[in-house]
Amino acid sequence: MSPVMAMSNPFHDALHFKYITSLGDKLDSPTSYEGAVTEHLRMSGVYWSLAALSLLRNAPEVDASMGLTKTREGDERIAIVDWVFSCFDAESGGFGGNVSGEYPHDGHLLYTLSALQILAMADCLHDQRLDKRAVVKFVCGLQNEDGSFSGDRWGEIDTRFTYCAFSCLALLGCMPLPHWDKETIASNNVNNGVTIDVHKAVQYVISCRNSFDGGFGAVPGAESHAGQVFCCIGALSIAHSLHLLNENIECNADVLSWWLAERQCDSGGLNGRPEKQADVCYSWWILSALSILGRVNWIDTSKLGQFIMNCQDGDDGGIADRPSDMPDVYHTFFGLCGLSLIGHLGEIGNSNGRIYREIDPVFALPADVVRRVGLNAQVVQSSQGYLDVRLMVHSVLGSS
Repeated sequence: MSPVMAMSNPFHDALHFKYITSLGDKLDSPTSYEGAVTEHLRMSGVYWSLAALSLLRNAPEVDASMGLTKTREGDERIAIVDWVFSCFDAESGGFGGNVSGEYPHDGHLLYTLSALQILAMADCLHDQRLDKRAVVKFVCGLQNEDGSFSGDRWGEIDTRFTYCAFSCLALLGCMPLPHWDKETIASNNVNNGVTIDVHKAVQYVISCRNSFDGGFGAVPGAESHAGQVFCCIGALSIAHSLHLLNENIECNADVLSWWLAERQCDSGGLNGRPEKQADVCYSWWILSALSILGRVNWIDTSKLGQFIMNCQDGDDGGIADRPSDMPDVYHTFFGLCGLSLIGHLGEIGNSNGRIYREIDPVFALPADVVRRVGLNAQVVQSSQGYLDVRLMVHSVLGSS
């Protein structure tokens, strides 16, 4: 019997659709507590909403139901794409998390990536309003001397920002790839006017690895965390540098993958660090890394699928961090991503007569969007020679 067919909880497609499409009205209400506390990160919230719905519906349905490129009939809000451009901070060259009146919030790498991901889903990366030169300059200007990236001009450093920087440049079609021949390293940091030291950036990521468990932290010496692991593996994937994971025989990709696999709890869910509770969001942070590394089968995907299904809200739709908690769009998106990466979402669609779209584990976008934009990263083929069909758009590194 299919593991999906054996699940006790049904998949609430209609409720999830309603939950996602009505979220904007709830957050924009002047009495909304959630709207007030998430105002500063609205760009990411819109990305999570669009990406979640994009896994359940095709592009025209998403556009019509969310007002992506055109204002919905009877809706006072402008189209999402128009709102995204209103959040462009011309002073910095990046996108802010929201706009207050006529003034966009300060540009930040996190929200710049979310903005570009939204534009990619809307097929608007070639919109004349997108000042690619300014965005590229903004991203490159945030690299520090040691190769790390700051999130904005205030200087916080985190490996998340390396992933964001690489993803932004890839979406803009100007991510320089390193050449690891020592004779050519110094001459391969400029591509289409992009000036970053990609070798230093990659080496900084590697320096954030902990040799005792194979994981990655936010900065060198920081505790290993599953969210940081995805950011570091994703950055190495975009930079076609996954081979560096196996330069240290005693701390190779297998050691990292075992640490990730050990994050599975008795409930079937995954946690981000040892001794923590399972949380649906790690279905993305861990599975995406394992997918890139060709090792999704190192966890019990059936138990994980059941855990995610148990976290659905059967009354109002959406997915929570764990069973019986309140749902939110962040966990809804990453829960759907988890179901997609283990193949359960596709099976659910087949059993319900729907064709659900697949998530790409590197760029966190629907796989068809990744193909349309022409994004390319690096992934590892499993030791059994299997490669997920959605990954065939990427370059393949043989398993160690």
